[in-house]
Amino acid sequence: MKFSSTWMMALRALRRNPMRTGLTMLGIIIGVGAVIAMVAIGVGAKAQVARNMSQMGQNMLMVFSGAARSGRVHMGFGSAPTLTKKDYEAIRSEVAGITGATPELRGTAQAAAGGENVSTTVYGVSEDYVGVRSWTVAAGENFGGGDVNRAAKVAVLGNTVASNLFGSAEAAVGQVVRIKNAPYEVVGVLKPKGANMMGDDQDDMILVPWTSAMVRITGGTSFRSITVQAESAEQSDAVVAQLTELLRERHRIGEGKEDDFNIRNQQDMVEMATSTASTMTVLLGAIAGVSLLVGGIGIMNIMLVSVTERTREIGVRMAVGARGRDILTQFLVESVVLSVGGGVLGIVLGVVAAKVVSAQFGWPTLVSAESVALAFLFSAAIGVFFGFYPARKAAGLDPIEALRYE
Repeated sequence: MKFSSTWMMALRALRRNPMRTGLTMLGIIIGVGAVIAMVAIGVGAKAQVARNMSQMGQNMLMVFSGAARSGRVHMGFGSAPTLTKKDYEAIRSEVAGITGATPELRGTAQAAAGGENVSTTVYGVSEDYVGVRSWTVAAGENFGGGDVNRAAKVAVLGNTVASNLFGSAEAAVGQVVRIKNAPYEVVGVLKPKGANMMGDDQDDMILVPWTSAMVRITGGTSFRSITVQAESAEQSDAVVAQLTELLRERHRIGEGKEDDFNIRNQQDMVEMATSTASTMTVLLGAIAGVSLLVGGIGIMNIMLVSVTERTREIGVRMAVGARGRDILTQFLVESVVLSVGGGVLGIVLGVVAAKVVSAQFGWPTLVSAESVALAFLFSAAIGVFFGFYPARKAAGLDPIEALRYE
């Protein structure tokens, strides 16, 4: 028998009971839709994490000062003053394969201008900070190396501070803002970045030369951290090795002794953050995939019922010359049509559901072609797998017994 004839007979059999056909497909529709929606949410979250991390800068290596101890309590890296001005100068002059380096001093201070007064975070940094951290100056310009060398009273404002004090970025440039009663000229305003992964406003800050911050704001003589930017991701490990060797030598750390600093590679941080999102994606997809298996079991159940109901029909077909493989093919086609049809509708449902979730809750979602293809192929495979046993059972019926069946 021609395959086209078998195909038409299978479609006619499914059209006989549209309600049962629709309900059978519903399990696959929900399963495929759930898989696509859940994977879209997970992949979207992973992409959002990667974007947030990239906002911090590219190819960054963060060198943190040592950890203070109180008795047996480890206070965490950055709590002990082990990074000095000489360390920073040595890094800039002796470490190869870097495009920039900036120390970091940080403190909270009142900033006032005109009749406005805000509490914000003040960072003492070098002229490389804006480039290393992937910031863009929206108005004015960044301060330069000469400003750092002479501890100039110049400042670059975050967009939130500029808006609160002066109303806009353009209005802030050239104005004077008092930080801890010291007058600083605003030379530039940064382009807004919004909140970071922790929900903190990245634009609520002021950048000043680290030399000026030491004298007028923080009062410290050491750095909490030094951020270095490698020329490329491939060179990060080589730069880490150079930094480690240089700082151990400068700090006179003997063989086998513990470092009084800590170096973190941004790429490692990205991988750690995205691995959590990847795990969540797999977990969500696996949970949604259970409904696909339930849908497959539903197809098998209905097909077995169909074989029982159509036993006499199968006997008649065999009596007029249909072979066992013709019967097998017909029932297998019916099963595949149910699963593939449900898979197509499930894909539509999943894409719509992902868009609705994104619009209603503001969650990032990303429907990938790979997830759509995988869900479709899996639904087709379910049709073959769960339809094969009922199809084989139908093909194995004895024609005589089938004709006698009431």
